[in-house]
Amino acid sequence: MILYAGILSKFDRSSLKVRFSSSTFAPSSKTLPPPSFIILKPHLNYRYLRDNLDSISQNIRNRNVLDANIQKVAQLYANFGEITKEINDLRSKRNEIANLTKKLSSSFSLTLSDERAALLEQGKMLKELIHQRDARLGEIEQLLLQEALLIPNETHPDAPIGDASQTRVVKQFGTPLTQELVSYPIKDHLSIAKKHDLLDLESAAKVSGNSWYYLRNAGALLELALIQYAMQKLISKGFTPIITPDVIRTEFSNACGFNPRTNEMQQNYFLSTSSHSPDSSSLSKEQQHQQQKSTHLILSATAEIPLAGIYAEKILKESQLPIKMVGFGRAYRAEAGARGADTKGLYRVHQFSKVEIFSVTTPEQSERMFDEIISIQEEICVDLGLCFKVLDMPTGELGASAFRKYDIEAWMAGRGDWGEISSASNCTDYQSRRLNIRYRPSSRNNNEEKLADQKSSSMPQTEFVHTLNGTAAAVPRLIIAILENFQTSDGKVLVPKVLQKWMGGLKVIGDDQTSQ
Repeated sequence: MILYAGILSKFDRSSLKVRFSSSTFAPSSKTLPPPSFIILKPHLNYRYLRDNLDSISQNIRNRNVLDANIQKVAQLYANFGEITKEINDLRSKRNEIANLTKKLSSSFSLTLSDERAALLEQGKMLKELIHQRDARLGEIEQLLLQEALLIPNETHPDAPIGDASQTRVVKQFGTPLTQELVSYPIKDHLSIAKKHDLLDLESAAKVSGNSWYYLRNAGALLELALIQYAMQKLISKGFTPIITPDVIRTEFSNACGFNPRTNEMQQNYFLSTSSHSPDSSSLSKEQQHQQQKSTHLILSATAEIPLAGIYAEKILKESQLPIKMVGFGRAYRAEAGARGADTKGLYRVHQFSKVEIFSVTTPEQSERMFDEIISIQEEICVDLGLCFKVLDMPTGELGASAFRKYDIEAWMAGRGDWGEISSASNCTDYQSRRLNIRYRPSSRNNNEEKLADQKSSSMPQTEFVHTLNGTAAAVPRLIIAILENFQTSDGKVLVPKVLQKWMGGLKVIGDDQTSQ
């Protein structure tokens, strides 16, 4: 009896109340926003974030990310650990009480029966307390994920630091076509397109709005030719051709890093599956979950996103890597840009056809794959006869997912300026952690039998893959470059040789649209 009474005193009702009410992590009455992920289960490296506060803070400053707060992430992670420990302690105490209750259950002593009743009461209190702490832990975990998702990827040590003015020119091919080099007036793509009936902006503005367009005649053929050429080029390099869906779940876009920064316009077109959604408060949790899954849809900003999603929540074998894909899809951008020269004609539009390169690799393979993608992009530009330059983009110009990013700009004679036509990014494990794409290294695969013999209860360790992407053909920008750079003194346009077989043999875009 003395033994039981001593143990019982450890779980005194008043002491439980004091510990709970004095906790700085008492359940919050604040309503948290809905989870960012429904299907995906991101696996962020919180311990790494906590242990590298100084370098991550500097990286955030270098990349000018205003809404990321690594100190807040570290604090939330510490809170998560403290509450987890508290819950484990409470469960341990509840188990101890349960064991004592069993020992007392066979006793007919009135005193012991009273102690058993007291233990049962303490067990109920602990159960409720654990339930409350679990709820708070869930809130902290959600906040932790939301804040950690704002932290950008690390940056390659050789990337220039600063804004666009710090962009480094890696190489340049060709000489820009300028008015000083020719005797005829250089026209922009709008004038050329109007003369040859290649583009209809007026009808598109009436049907769809500003920054939409119709391609006509040789303009339509140019788009189809560029798509066919780019796809065939990548297929010849061992890339698997894929036609991607243009409608995707919002969480896949978020997982790939397509989120506007603070003070930036939202780029996504959001879709609704009905003209009036029911009040979610009248739905069950399962119905709300299904509603979220069905209505959180957007038009894809790039084929990169659905290509990345193919391997979401999968574990690959190392022998499957690298995976090389080339996808075709339409790209949709809700904000086509501010007023000015960049919005004229086809340069900034809400919808365009795009051929996208995407690769999944091991960490050791990603640098080589990055170089391979850039080499293919350069080859495409050379095949098309463009004057272009390759740029190493500075930290202030990197998207959240990019570890390193190279852009290619082509000279556009009618604009009298360079214009971006492609980019390539090594995203390391930024996307794969959010999409949960992992692989099992072959060196560990070889040890599976040995592990089985040792009766190991766990599978061989997996690692996160690296993902890379690059533009093979952003069609409207390439059409601008072709029309403006290959215009002739008589107002016609020479068709690049590599495109001619997909344009019915058309070599020159002329007044009659049939010049051979």
